[in-house]
Amino acid sequence: MRLDGKVAVVTGAAQGIGAAIAKRLYAEGAAVALIDMDEDKVSAVALDLDYSGKKVRGCGCNVADKEEVIRIFGVIESVYGKIDILINNAGVTRDAMFHKMSDDQWDFVMDVNLKGVYNCTKSVITGMQNRKYGKIVNLASVSAFGNLGQSNYGASKAAVIGFTKCLAKETARANITVNAIAPSYINTEMLQAVPSKVMMKFKDAIPLNRLGTPEELAAVAAFLSSDDSSFVTGECIVVSGGSYM
Repeated sequence: MRLDGKVAVVTGAAQGIGAAIAKRLYAEGAAVALIDMDEDKVSAVALDLDYSGKKVRGCGCNVADKEEVIRIFGVIESVYGKIDILINNAGVTRDAMFHKMSDDQWDFVMDVNLKGVYNCTKSVITGMQNRKYGKIVNLASVSAFGNLGQSNYGASKAAVIGFTKCLAKETARANITVNAIAPSYINTEMLQAVPSKVMMKFKDAIPLNRLGTPEELAAVAAFLSSDDSSFVTGECIVVSGGSYM
């Protein structure tokens, strides 16, 4: 129970990686607020974890909307009294080769993947600084290092890594650690929609010869959310089964 007494917020928690992280943090003893644009789905995930609703709460919120974020984070703090851990997991893709990419595809990805991280972090940072404690984990991606058809997504995730390193330097003296995780191919609902031939190519590129699981990624997030990682900050941990060496 490494996180007993801690309060965590996980964005993009209605399914996949976000839901797995929320489940792991709850299993480690934390009270967890789950945030997602799909309020019905995220509320169902929260109820499945804790039917009483005392330690887990699902909240509908668009992280790209600053006013919504301020309101929801205010509710979370009023219920639990503080926020110790923030997992910025919410993210979207709108893939296209750059010469065919529309302004809307670019803007939507940047708004959610980057502005969303800004909005949520901005909502917790003052409280963490005042309490001299905080754990912030940002989900990046190996696409930040280059991937076909993902100039918008890769750029947003590269920016998340840069943001992570800058914020880590600014907040270290307040005992706040800020780290990123860059996964490659994780077996989520989104990836399962990929054609089988393409999936085989993904697997062939991974030395471990399999996809990662959301639970394996959640284990890394739990480590970075706990005091076991108290001397780790400003890092980007690649979780790729060896595909990015």
